[in-house]
Amino acid sequence: MARYIFITGGVVSSLGKGLASAALGALLQARGFSVRLRKLDPYLNVDPGTMSPFEHGEVFVTDDGAETDLDLGHYERFTGVAARNTDSVSSGRVYSTVLEKERRGDYLGKTIQVVPHVTNEIKDFINVGDDEVDFMLCEIGGTVGDIEGLPFFEAIRQFAHDKPRGQCIFMHLTLLPYLSASGELKTKPTQHSVKELQSIGIAPDILVCRSEHPIPEKEREKIALFCNVRKDAVVAAYDLKSIYEAPLAYHEQGLDQAVLDAFDISPAPAPNLAIWNDVKDRIINPEGTVRVAIVGKYTQLEDAYKSIKEALTHGGMANRVKVDVEWVDAEVFDSADDVSPHLEGFHAILVPGGFGERGTEGKIKAAQFARERKIPYLGICLGMQMAVIEAARNLAGFDDAGSEEFDHEAGGKRFTPVVYHLKEWVQGNHKVRRKETDDKGGTMRLGAYNATLAEGSKVAQVYGTSAIEERHRHRYEVDIKYREKLEKCGLTFSGMSPDGRLPEIVEIKDHPWFIGVQFHPELKSKPFEPHPLFADFVRAAKETSRLV
Repeated sequence: MARYIFITGGVVSSLGKGLASAALGALLQARGFSVRLRKLDPYLNVDPGTMSPFEHGEVFVTDDGAETDLDLGHYERFTGVAARNTDSVSSGRVYSTVLEKERRGDYLGKTIQVVPHVTNEIKDFINVGDDEVDFMLCEIGGTVGDIEGLPFFEAIRQFAHDKPRGQCIFMHLTLLPYLSASGELKTKPTQHSVKELQSIGIAPDILVCRSEHPIPEKEREKIALFCNVRKDAVVAAYDLKSIYEAPLAYHEQGLDQAVLDAFDISPAPAPNLAIWNDVKDRIINPEGTVRVAIVGKYTQLEDAYKSIKEALTHGGMANRVKVDVEWVDAEVFDSADDVSPHLEGFHAILVPGGFGERGTEGKIKAAQFARERKIPYLGICLGMQMAVIEAARNLAGFDDAGSEEFDHEAGGKRFTPVVYHLKEWVQGNHKVRRKETDDKGGTMRLGAYNATLAEGSKVAQVYGTSAIEERHRHRYEVDIKYREKLEKCGLTFSGMSPDGRLPEIVEIKDHPWFIGVQFHPELKSKPFEPHPLFADFVRAAKETSRLV
């Protein structure tokens, strides 16, 4: 039976609950325990799949096809535990389930209320997989006091009450602001946040206090006294140069020991932090620098490409170099004849995924620049499709090559559809059929799919195998009927779906490193296990940097 740790936040948002949860999960693993992490989000969207990247950041996709909060990416990167559909829930999903049950008559005609029906649904969700791990860490999105979060706070209060004593603890993150005029850290916001939490029946066992300055012993004692926690359960969370220093930093501050003490686990198993010491060493002691341009359309918000940026960092660790990522807005040179001023000086170019036509001409020109200048290129999802369209236009003679996606937006046929809307495919042992009129998320190929790599190809060399499984999130595919003409021009289809119908990977043979993938390899990269494509991409960038 799992022990439960509920992580809440107060004072302000973006304090780092997701990072703290992930780091704690890694520390518990280092002590020999098994963990699973979950995210409970109060927003009314069923999931973030249809939310704008500017609104929510990236959508993290699991192997089983769930579109989830980007914090689940942190959980996976720090623990290596693959997230599942049951590890992310929103108010929208909860209410949808409750209303479906009500329509079916499951409640036998009773009046449907937040308590007990909504809270019971949340508790049932939290309880899934109770017997699978030693610790279940559940992060509650938002901050205490938010009106939309109240059902979740009530649910975890009830959940802890229902479980045997000592099986659940609460960890609360707060802010200790520093007033430069008086030279003081102020504890009052933390006190008020804890009182807000206590007013709904939850008493924190551990306080994690975010601070830009060291917390004096006097302030630590004051927080412990007025918030009714032990002094050694007041844990400082300081700003770090890299998020991958967090497990070691939290260990130094005693977070994992405070958790074990709260559960009365004694003697506590000694932690093995060798992996995280190695990760920290590779981060703070690079042996060079490479510059990588990410040519995207959501570059105003870095969280829109969170996993890509982290995967590049992992690739840098594998090669002991620092990766300087620079964000290049594809729209800037959509109509430019010469893109050199925007892309010269970079050691590699990455074009990520996206939806819609905006910025795609700039992405196509970025692919052309990388191909012609022999600069390492990695195209992901839409980035692969743009590389194929570029080759179709400039190598195979299809001057009007484009995507059905752009024709659909314009309401007419303007392009030769080298990329088309997929309406039927094979998943496992059954066929999946979709219509353009289906719900947005329902029209996509989501989750893990297998691919077969061509013998002797660059990607087979990179992966070291001929069979892979990667996560997808897209609704348009490269049309296989153009394969022969494109391959005659040098664009090789080096990865295909097992049935040979869907192109998964393309590459250019007479190029130092030019690969496009239909899937999202960044979603499976970890600091202690960099994804092979990103590790080799950064290696190629490192080689380019030596030639510049």
